[in-house]
Amino acid sequence: MARLAQTAGLTDVQQEILSTVRDFVDKEIIPVATELEHRDEYPQAIVDGLKELGLFGLMIPEEYGGLGESLLTYALCVEEIARGWMSVSGIINTHFIVAYMLKQHGTQEQKDHFLPRMAAGDVRGAFSMSEPALGSDVSAITSKAVRDGDEYVLNGQKMWLTNGGTSNLVAVLVRSDEGHPEGTAPHKSMTTFLVEKEPGFGEVRPGLTIPGKIDKMGYKGVDTTELIMDGLRIPADRVLGGATGRGFYQMMDGVEVGRVNVAARGCGVAQRAFELGVSYAQQRHTFGKPIAQHQAIQFKLAEMATKVEAAHAMMVNAARKKDSGERNDLEAGMAKYLASEYCKEVVEDAFRIHGGYGFSKEYEIERLYREAPMLLIGEGTAEIQKMIIGRRLLEEYKFQG
Repeated sequence: MARLAQTAGLTDVQQEILSTVRDFVDKEIIPVATELEHRDEYPQAIVDGLKELGLFGLMIPEEYGGLGESLLTYALCVEEIARGWMSVSGIINTHFIVAYMLKQHGTQEQKDHFLPRMAAGDVRGAFSMSEPALGSDVSAITSKAVRDGDEYVLNGQKMWLTNGGTSNLVAVLVRSDEGHPEGTAPHKSMTTFLVEKEPGFGEVRPGLTIPGKIDKMGYKGVDTTELIMDGLRIPADRVLGGATGRGFYQMMDGVEVGRVNVAARGCGVAQRAFELGVSYAQQRHTFGKPIAQHQAIQFKLAEMATKVEAAHAMMVNAARKKDSGERNDLEAGMAKYLASEYCKEVVEDAFRIHGGYGFSKEYEIERLYREAPMLLIGEGTAEIQKMIIGRRLLEEYKFQG
């Protein structure tokens, strides 16, 4: 077991789960990840393996057929999976956020209907906030839901759905002015709808189209899509929690947990980059000795290892805070910000250690170099994290003069 990124105080069950996942990553993901990534191929065999391990139900309560594990256990599993291939952690994360939102905010009927099938991996989740004209400014959403008898009619266009094609359940955030007078704060007139659909592309149910995969620089294999609603009719009992106007808070609760996940992904990718860098530095020779014996390279390795360790510690702290029932938006924002920035830096240093070979598609570091930037923008940009952190600090350290 590596010295870096260890987590003190884990139970025997947590250690066993992590050991199983790490073994799966080493045997089933790392050997095929780069080849699949270059082909932009959905990792069906890997996903089937994770389904068999019960990973899709990791945090779903035991009463619904899940493992009922903590956010910390989940984050540490994500760290291991991202170490193998970050795209796979994205497939699980979006599913998990929808399951978490259902567990926290769903009606009893919604939990009974969806959670057992989500725990088994038969229902795969995706969630949708962004739109083509907005990213971080969630309050500017223009997609609308209008009540029509026992149904709502949804219209609008959404963007950047991870799992948009392969999922069969999407939590969609739209504006719903029903019961909210003119002048209501924008975030108080939003509703989350649970939209069931067929997997695939094109018209996946009447009024709902998934046009196709967006071609991306990195984060390949996982499908990222648009979602177009044109007269999409959804029954009123598929409003998350049964009441309109709560969608913004439900989504933000899910994203807060998602930020811990993105921090964990940053930790995993950085660990892999460090492993590749420290290994290559001992094999490559210049001026009659391994480059690891040159002080310039040792300085790089020292900085990389310190960043891996610091990011892991902050991620673990944010997960434990949420598990304890405390508010963790400050810690989750800090962890996401630090882990994603450090991940980019550690990957770049590993890339530099590889020299010209880092530019070759034969070497794994080339893939990591294209994957790391996604973490800088996913689940809120670094700038958004700093806004959240700044506001929370001013609340915590309010001037009493």
